[in-house]
Amino acid sequence: MSSLTCFKAYDIRGKLGEELNEQIAYSIGRAFARVLKPALVAVGGDIRHSSDSLKLALSLGLLVEGVNVLDLGLTGTEEVYFAAQHLAIDGAIEVTASHNPIDYNGMKLVRAQSRPISGDSGLFAIRDEAQRLLVDAFEPALLARLTEQSSRLADDGGWQLGSASFRKYSILSPYIKHLLTYINGTNITPLNLVVNAGNGAAGHVVDALEQAFAEHNIPISLIKIHHQADGNFPNGIPNPLLVENRQATAEAVRHYQADFGIAWDGDFDRCFLFDEHGEFIEGYYIVGLLAAAFLKKYPGEKIIHDPRLYWNTQAVVSQHKGQTVCSKTGHAFIKERMRAEDAIYGGEMSAHHYFRDFAYCDSGMIPWLLVAELISVSGKRLSHLVKQMIIEYPSSGEINFSIASPQKVITKLAEHYASMALATDDIDGLSMSFGNWRFNVRVSNTENVVRLNVESKGDIQLMQQKTAELKSFLTEAE
Repeated sequence: MSSLTCFKAYDIRGKLGEELNEQIAYSIGRAFARVLKPALVAVGGDIRHSSDSLKLALSLGLLVEGVNVLDLGLTGTEEVYFAAQHLAIDGAIEVTASHNPIDYNGMKLVRAQSRPISGDSGLFAIRDEAQRLLVDAFEPALLARLTEQSSRLADDGGWQLGSASFRKYSILSPYIKHLLTYINGTNITPLNLVVNAGNGAAGHVVDALEQAFAEHNIPISLIKIHHQADGNFPNGIPNPLLVENRQATAEAVRHYQADFGIAWDGDFDRCFLFDEHGEFIEGYYIVGLLAAAFLKKYPGEKIIHDPRLYWNTQAVVSQHKGQTVCSKTGHAFIKERMRAEDAIYGGEMSAHHYFRDFAYCDSGMIPWLLVAELISVSGKRLSHLVKQMIIEYPSSGEINFSIASPQKVITKLAEHYASMALATDDIDGLSMSFGNWRFNVRVSNTENVVRLNVESKGDIQLMQQKTAELKSFLTEAE
């Protein structure tokens, strides 16, 4: 293998087999240990069939290098983030491919205090060290021993390899307690919510929250669909950004006359909301909703947004006397900027929401809890809370294109619109503004696609016209 192609700009993702396998995971564990020199690291994994074996191979690599390992079991990515902060350990790794196809897997890595590890902050150093280590002997028999021992361990049970220990550990209880700190339970009015885990990793957290609601007399009732964790993904890969994956949640909201619906991706670091009519709400408008909610409580604070869609966010933040800061797209970049600015909240239109009190990390659980409280306190339905934002700043939603030579096409696009643009920036891809409409086009850091977003100021027909124009350009430019 000439290079480890599974290393991307801010995480690890690759096709199972040549791009990512147990030997590579083992080498990544060893490289993580050598580059960061941690004493104790937590590991978790999503529901994919390959996640457990990759997690154990990763753990073995850490153990061989003398690093103690806490195995958190089945987790979503944010549980691993929480563990790194809450336990004050030296780092954490989640084995997940999130919403990628079933034959993929990957990893998200953080260091102490849940600080992100991206291409700009150590990920490529880990890649280079892992590449060098691939030539070293990998012992499947040792991995088999760890796998066998792991299957026998209860929580807090341990296994020793040389000077390093491997221990099962549950973070669920303190994590649930932390989630509840974001809302005042006495503010909540009776709500019936549809929750769709997509057969991913969210189900066990939903169950634990349901129990916590009962214990604290919080009147939220949960209607569960596609709830059981199943690595076969019988209802499709959990990715609610795909239109075809929204129908089940929408229909359940309407059938049960729920107050709103929530659907998660595979590792539940993103949540997607449906209003009381079962209508999908673009994540862009949830950013504005949460920004306003935080600024009402904490005036003057900073709000981070990405460059794809932001006019509504800027308008909301300005109205509430806050400050906006634009960051490059991607969870590692947003988190780094959040810390640098000490921002209270950050949001991406792709439904990643970041919170200062959550170690500046993204969570797919905190946003819907905040929305539940916001609906209760305001007495307004979710559709009413976002209606004016959608009217004032209509947007296309993200449109993906498979293009063989993306940078060539984006250069042509820039040249074509240059004489008409009032402003252009390259914070992330190409953004061009034209007074009452704008667009952003960028190459994905995680998939071989070009992503387009268009928005306008109060003119849905103009937005639709320009979206169609850009779609034609991008499909015909090569």
